[in-house]
Amino acid sequence: MSRPSGRPTNQLRVIAGQWRGRRWSFPDLPGLRPTPDRVRETLFNWLAPVLPGARCLDLFAGSGALGIEALSRGAAEVIFVERHPLAARALRENLERLQAREACVEPADALDWLRQPGRPFEIAFLDPPFGEALLEPACAALEQGGWLAADSWIYLEGEAATHRPALPASWVAHRDKIAGAVAYRLLRRRTPTLFTASVPAIPKVDAPQEKGRGESCLAPRLSR
Repeated sequence: MSRPSGRPTNQLRVIAGQWRGRRWSFPDLPGLRPTPDRVRETLFNWLAPVLPGARCLDLFAGSGALGIEALSRGAAEVIFVERHPLAARALRENLERLQAREACVEPADALDWLRQPGRPFEIAFLDPPFGEALLEPACAALEQGGWLAADSWIYLEGEAATHRPALPASWVAHRDKIAGAVAYRLLRRRTPTLFTASVPAIPKVDAPQEKGRGESCLAPRLSR
């Protein structure tokens, strides 16, 4: 998202939760387009019943707007994947300021990162840069690589003017809206055994323990 010239940094604020009102800065980089406040508020209202205690993946993290909001509202942990070194460094510094021990930043290309063996998440956020056709391959990689829990939630954000990506057959639309040039929707992954079963609550996971820098976010116990 472009910013007026002369503004040295961009800022976002946490909408709700333990860090409500806290602001953080992020670099002005091509393709870095944080989810608007109104869209974030709508999304997290949708997720309110299932977010506390959930393991979350912020796949195209950018400024960290989605993952930080999730942590503020009670997510057990969030892995942030961001390919741009400056954005990844700023995100790590912002998480340190928030003392978010349940967060981890992976400085990597999202599609490359998804090629490793997966560990399932209850919620995945996908908000890639516009114009790069990343949603469809990312969705396929999430589904095929074991990155999603059996009854997980997937948030997709993209350009309203473009065609919708092909999605895995097990993903069922739950909510769908448009805000200006942004189309966003929440889907649910339903395995065949769950289509007629009652929906269980998302289980909580143990709080992650701190590890040293450079260790993978997918180590048995996750860290910052």
